[in-house]
Amino acid sequence: MKRTGLVAALAVVAAAAVVLAVVVGPWWWLAAGPLLALAATGTHDLLQRRHSVLRNYPVLGHLRFLMEAVRPEMQQYFIERDYDGRPFDRDTRSAVYERAKGTADQDPFGSELDVYEPGYEFFTHSVAPVPVPDEPPRVRLGGPGCSHPYDMSLLNVSAMSFGSLSAQAVLALNRGAKEGGFAHDTGEGGISEYHLRHGGDLVWEIGTGYFGCRTADGDFDAEEFARKAATDSVRCVSLKLSQGAKPGKGGVLPGAKVTAEIARVRDVPRGQTVISPNHHRVFSTPRELVRFIGRMRELAGGKPTGFKLCVGSRRDVLAICKAMLDEDITPDFIVVDGAEGGTGAAPVEFVDHVGTPLTEGLGIVHNALVGAGLRDRVRIGAGGKVATGADIVKRLIQGADYTNAARAMMFAVGCIQSRRCHTNHCPVGVATQDPQRGRALDVEDKYQRVRRFQEATVHSAMEIMASLGVSDPAMLRPHMLRRRTSYHSVASYAELYTWLQPGQLLSAASLPEEWAGSWKTSDPDSFSA
Repeated sequence: MKRTGLVAALAVVAAAAVVLAVVVGPWWWLAAGPLLALAATGTHDLLQRRHSVLRNYPVLGHLRFLMEAVRPEMQQYFIERDYDGRPFDRDTRSAVYERAKGTADQDPFGSELDVYEPGYEFFTHSVAPVPVPDEPPRVRLGGPGCSHPYDMSLLNVSAMSFGSLSAQAVLALNRGAKEGGFAHDTGEGGISEYHLRHGGDLVWEIGTGYFGCRTADGDFDAEEFARKAATDSVRCVSLKLSQGAKPGKGGVLPGAKVTAEIARVRDVPRGQTVISPNHHRVFSTPRELVRFIGRMRELAGGKPTGFKLCVGSRRDVLAICKAMLDEDITPDFIVVDGAEGGTGAAPVEFVDHVGTPLTEGLGIVHNALVGAGLRDRVRIGAGGKVATGADIVKRLIQGADYTNAARAMMFAVGCIQSRRCHTNHCPVGVATQDPQRGRALDVEDKYQRVRRFQEATVHSAMEIMASLGVSDPAMLRPHMLRRRTSYHSVASYAELYTWLQPGQLLSAASLPEEWAGSWKTSDPDSFSA
């Protein structure tokens, strides 16, 4: 009743101000207008039934929602330290921005990290560093079944679909890739004209919805796939099994977002909700997966063909390796996506608790291929919070041949980590389909930032490798990366993890105990439950 009385009193004062405005003079409207608005708001708050806070604290309760709305910005700009923000800290974001702009990326006065904190990782440099190569090496994708190999850069644009990203963002990323000589993964949303306009090298990703090569009932359309895969810009094709942020979960694109343009790119009806299943129709066993990869490569005219996954169980990876051995079919590449990978939107339970982090995922895939005697036929890409030269070198040491970056590339085109990707209200025009917001992104400026960021980051990786005494990534070894395991001890990656020898899984006599059970129970005709 007390709060009802306050609102009533506010209404009386507002009414008095209106009377004064009418009788005395119009200047009283300066007070009457706001008072009327407050009285109307208070009355609405008392009558509504949705928010308990507003019913108990009319008018004043709105301050709570205002503070909640600006909390992320307050946290990012005024509270978090340079090195502890999430998902990316300010130091990392600043490094990307500075390299993208071509300005100095030096850090003064020493590290802010606690180098004695458990989990801290560092490289062991050589007393005799080598000169930094004039040109960074490239990684050749192309196994026995490939007739059109592709030389991949050490850092490329990871999978982000048109629809999730704006047309301007896709244009900037693709032109940056074209000018910088690195690859641009389309994401599973299909190949748009924005992917093709500047002619950057594309990795065409096919997901469970088969967007861009699907039949009317949502199955894989081989004829359309072959036609589009023959496009000159498409240099590789990739089958997405899962992604780091939400492995094993499909997606829903509401009908309101399926514009005529999106419908055309994805081969779906305009205005109708589109479902991406959580599973593939084209395979249900490891053997069927491997056979389909071989079929994709044939349909693509022999272009490099592979798949992307966030690792689940070791047995599933080993089952795929057994299927490769049985069928004598290997992908040209496997992209390992870590659970720390990002996406426009995913349930918090999946983001935080489903999927294997990249370090462990890379180790499983790399060692499974080595142990099965297949590593020389398959290249491994790594994706999951790759943003600096140190990230690249770290992933190469852990078993990758090259890396992909998504969010770092978004930073390069202007992303400020506002974390509104799923709302269509991206403040800088990167992750939105709102044309008014998208126009904020100037393609002519941003594509150059993408190119500069990639170039500078790869050069940083080469400088780190040179400091390790390495002139080629193939010379990197696990002992060159160390982790502090406690305040009193440090171990190298050679000591922390088991590293299989070529063909070791094929010899029961030398099989490590921790791999023996998984290898024995893995089945090329069944994924593990």
